Amino acid sequence: MKCSVFIAISADGFIAREDGNVEWLHTAGNPAADMADNADMGFNHFIASVDCMIMGRKCMEVIADMNLSDEQWPYGDIKIIALSNTLKEAPKGVEGRVEMYSGNILELVSQLEAEGLKHAYIDGGQTIQAFINLKLINELTLTQVPVLIGKGIPLFAETLKDIKLEHGKAEAFPNDYIQISYHVNYD
Repeated sequence: MKCSVFIAISADGFIAREDGNVEWLHTAGNPAADMADNADMGFNHFIASVDCMIMGRKCMEVIADMNLSDEQWPYGDIKIIALSNTLKEAPKGVEGRVEMYSGNILELVSQLEAEGLKHAYIDGGQTIQAFINLKLINELTLTQVPVLIGKGIPLFAETLKDIKLEHGKAEAFPNDYIQISYHVNYD
């Protein structure tokens, strides 16, 4: 199964403040910029390429707290699994949209492959790190937000060894965001 990351990070490498707050995602950059046909910076194209999403509990809780309506829900009808060893049911705001999973990640990926799923969107800091250390992430798309937040939750933590990122592509957007995409090589 192909596993991809599509995530925003501050210019200093954080995905959220220490308390999980991500308001800086909506206040940074040039809000008056003409984004023309690329207002979502490629997210809709990306989400159309995946058939499932695996996220961490904290990521799910941030999304649940947004109380998104059906019209606002950005993930369409793809299968969404949230990893948690503590929660057995999805919280209000994502109930009926998210399945909970507690167990081995490799077994989960095998189960999803057996169901015929081919491309997973991986989201949430600890979840992304776990997938990287299991050598499961194939592609990374990082959208760098033009803000320094000083401290917070880093996207990357300790890796088991150096990991090569290849075939880099970068795109600058009129709102001053920069998107960098890589293929991941564990050899």
